[in-house]
Amino acid sequence: MGLPKIAPYRVPRGDELPDNRVDWRPDPKRAVLLVHDMERHFTGVFPPDAEPLSEVVPNIRALAAQARSAGVPVVYCAQPGGQTPEQRGLQLEWWGPGVTDPAQEAIIDELAPEPGDVHLTKWRYSAFQRTELRSMLREWGRDELIITGIYAHIGCLMTAAEAFQQEVRAFLVADGVADFSREEHDMALRYASRRCAVVDTAERFAQALVEPAAA
Repeated sequence: MGLPKIAPYRVPRGDELPDNRVDWRPDPKRAVLLVHDMERHFTGVFPPDAEPLSEVVPNIRALAAQARSAGVPVVYCAQPGGQTPEQRGLQLEWWGPGVTDPAQEAIIDELAPEPGDVHLTKWRYSAFQRTELRSMLREWGRDELIITGIYAHIGCLMTAAEAFQQEVRAFLVADGVADFSREEHDMALRYASRRCAVVDTAERFAQALVEPAAA
């Protein structure tokens, strides 16, 4: 029970990504960037100063900066600490009580939200479950979600799958997510690319926010 300690592994590069079924490209007028579960509680199980986070965190930071510059909303979702058994639900049996140290609730300093960013309290794997994310997208007139954060094969993949089922185009950032292992990271990318999302690098997604798709 609880989170595993994660061994270093090399994040997939652009020439190692699975083929996508569709050729979607994020549009700065339609997209929202999601930074998923980058709290200290979750990042603390990764090896310090090594991949995957040494690659993933700068990629998320650069993509978020480009999103803000392009007028794309940046949304952070994070679990609250001190959850009751009722709030925790089935996750209590699978992962334990969750965040118990208030100091571990904060987003890591390198990715700290900036003025104008949105913070959502997240209760389940998917960032859509029991949150205002879908209603926010409707209110903003946006129907694309660029997903970064951890863990790739759990919350990030579940969010991408649910986005698809909510008629929201999902984009999973291959080198902007981290996981328990390279094997599970690759599995998440393969599934997403074949079933519910477009998978690509942070650099390519950032470039798409600079160069809107041709009409």
